Amino acid sequence: MIKNIVWHDHKITRAERAEPKHQHPCLLWFTGLSGSGKSTIANAVDVALHERGYHTFLLDGDNVRHGLNRDLGFSDEDRVENIRRIGEVSKLFADAGLIVLSAFISPFASDRRMVRNLFPAGEFIEVFMDTPIETCEDRDPKGLYEKARAGQIKDFTGIDSPYEVPEHPEVVLDTSSQTVDECVEQLLEYLHERKLILERQE
Repeated sequence: MIKNIVWHDHKITRAERAEPKHQHPCLLWFTGLSGSGKSTIANAVDVALHERGYHTFLLDGDNVRHGLNRDLGFSDEDRVENIRRIGEVSKLFADAGLIVLSAFISPFASDRRMVRNLFPAGEFIEVFMDTPIETCEDRDPKGLYEKARAGQIKDFTGIDSPYEVPEHPEVVLDTSSQTVDECVEQLLEYLHERKLILERQE
C-alpha cells in the first residue's frame, strides 16, 4: 500500500454526470477469440448509440497497445496487466457518466472478474462473442491464426494459449449465425430493458 495518498471525493457524482445524457454509466466488455467480431460489433454499437444521442467511448485492444499499453507483450503476466489498466481506464470513463465499450480478447476469467469488481452491481456487462474458432480462423482478418499455426506467433489465444469461456455472461453473441444488425439490436434491447439507456425527450 502506497503511503501519504488520500482519496478526494468529487462533489459531482457519476449519476449526476450521466443524468443529462439520459443514460446510466456502464461498461460493455466484449470478450472472445481473435476474429470473433468484438471490434466490429463494439464499433457498430458505438455508432448506434451515438446516432441516438448517447455519450459513449470505445476502447479497442490493438489501439490501446499503440499507446497506454505499448510497453506490454503477450505473456500471461502482461495480459493480466493489460486488462488491469483497461479496467481502471474504463472505470474512469464510466465515472464521467459515459457508456464505455471495451473490446479485448481478455482470455482469463480471473481478469474479467477483476474488472467486474471495479464496478457497482449491474454496470459491468460481459458480452461473450461465442463465435466458433473454426469461423474465426477461416476469417483470420489479421493473418494471425496462420502465423500462430506456423509457429511465428507464440502464446496465441485459442492455439497455444487458453481462452476461458465466460460462465455467466450477460449477453452472448455469435457472428457466425447473427448479422451485425442483429447483434446491435440485441445489445440495444438489453440496455433498454436494464434502463441503462432511457428514451430521450425531443
